[in-house]
Amino acid sequence: MMGENSVEPVLEIKDLRVTYGDGPAALDGLSCVVGPGEIVALVGESGSGKTTAALAVLGLLPEVATVDGSILLGGQDVLDLRGEALRAIRGRGAGMVFQEPMTALNPLLTIGFQLAEAIRNHDPERKRHRHYRDRCAKLLDRVGVPEPTARLRQYPHQLSGGLRQRVMIAIAIAAEPRLIIADEPTTALDVTVQQQILDLLRDIRDTEGTPTLLITHNMAVVADIADRVLVLRGGKVIEESATTTLFERPEADYTKQLLAAVPRLGGNEHAAQAETLETPALVLSEVVVEYGGRRAVDTVSLSLAAGEILGLVGESGSGKTTVGNCALGLVLPKSGGVDVFGAPLPKGTGRAARAVRKRIGAVFQDPASSLDPRMSVAQTIEEPLIVHTAGGRAERRRRVRELLDAVELPEAMLARYGHELSGGQRQRVSLARAMVLGPKLLIADEPTSALDVSVQAAVLEVVKRLHAEFSFACLFISHDLAVVDSLCDRVAVMRAGQVVEEGPTGTVLSAPEHPYTQALLLSSPVPDPALQRERREKLAESA
Repeated sequence: MMGENSVEPVLEIKDLRVTYGDGPAALDGLSCVVGPGEIVALVGESGSGKTTAALAVLGLLPEVATVDGSILLGGQDVLDLRGEALRAIRGRGAGMVFQEPMTALNPLLTIGFQLAEAIRNHDPERKRHRHYRDRCAKLLDRVGVPEPTARLRQYPHQLSGGLRQRVMIAIAIAAEPRLIIADEPTTALDVTVQQQILDLLRDIRDTEGTPTLLITHNMAVVADIADRVLVLRGGKVIEESATTTLFERPEADYTKQLLAAVPRLGGNEHAAQAETLETPALVLSEVVVEYGGRRAVDTVSLSLAAGEILGLVGESGSGKTTVGNCALGLVLPKSGGVDVFGAPLPKGTGRAARAVRKRIGAVFQDPASSLDPRMSVAQTIEEPLIVHTAGGRAERRRRVRELLDAVELPEAMLARYGHELSGGQRQRVSLARAMVLGPKLLIADEPTSALDVSVQAAVLEVVKRLHAEFSFACLFISHDLAVVDSLCDRVAVMRAGQVVEEGPTGTVLSAPEHPYTQALLLSSPVPDPALQRERREKLAESA
């Protein structure tokens, strides 16, 4: 409900039901109102119907979808519109910010062309190109893109993830829409970039009065920006209330489960690390990596003890992934040394290199792209055994079943392929593959960044249990400080290729010394609206 005022809503969805073919309803009786100047969040796990609702508002559902109900946008029922009338409402009625700007933006066209196209589509006078260029530059400046005129000539791949998302927002507001629909606009972004995007959406609301329908699974983001929340599960609204009320007094059991699954900064107990005489699993000594003359890693030195979990945090471009790739031998440093298990990491693919690499496991950020789509789950987990061991097929299959059980997946999954699994299931398969040889060192690069909160919590529990069972050392690369706080023994903070702070997790995250670490902590949203307001004020004061 909008409250006691009688202002005409910008968006009003009534009893919306969407089905795909003969399957169950993706949305089942959704009703939602977004008033002027409101930010309303639709939250829930994958498959809850959030994105289906967003696509339905703009008439972007596939032809196989059967839709009932009504969607009033600016007084017009979107479900009754066709052809030019429907195209006119896309951009003018509502602007869309998609989850992944790299795939939403055309890689073959410049930023300026794509912005101009968004303006031209809703300009009845079709003014000359010069006029569009000036407006495009102003739009980029409005959303905080530096050097806007120069950026117009660039292509999407030449921009960072945060700048690409700003361009997406510029395109969304180009036609001065009545409503912004933001579908997971901060997923997988660094905490500082995420904060900037949320501040931008808030500023657009405050300055232009443009309301936002926010689609997200991140409850901390909801606490930071939303006025009201609708919790979806299986296409149905489980709970709806003001944001503060939802976090303070959730009523539905499912809402309570979602909030309980959110990792929180602070409050995690960190046992003191016992000194060990064992040889460190990984040592980087003044490592320098350059790409095209630019230093991606600048004299980084790190040591990872046997059995220890070290969190490596920082923004995109800080050098985190490059450090992980150095540990895997995928990137060769220009100078400095990389030692694993007390000896330099062998180069090439000879016997010595294979003997070392079988003791190192890797879990990458996106299992959908790191798993071979032509291989079943059984083949995926078994492949390292075929390459590195001489055991028979029966022995290999026994080991595969052991690891599948260790990551809590049923044996029925063995015959499935990657595209038949959910994101959490794919990441569990990646963990099983990484652990099948019993490695003593695991490199995990953002393994939970794009997962729903409950799935993320389940995957983290699997990692903790595997670590307790196999006692491997782990370099855990992440931008999520709450996840690092819940998992890691020590943390190293990187900025611009350098380690700026390092120490026990409890110390660094509770009493950071470096200003950059302090800014990272203040930029990390927490699932508490009142506390988040205080943190946002402190961040503004320190800016």
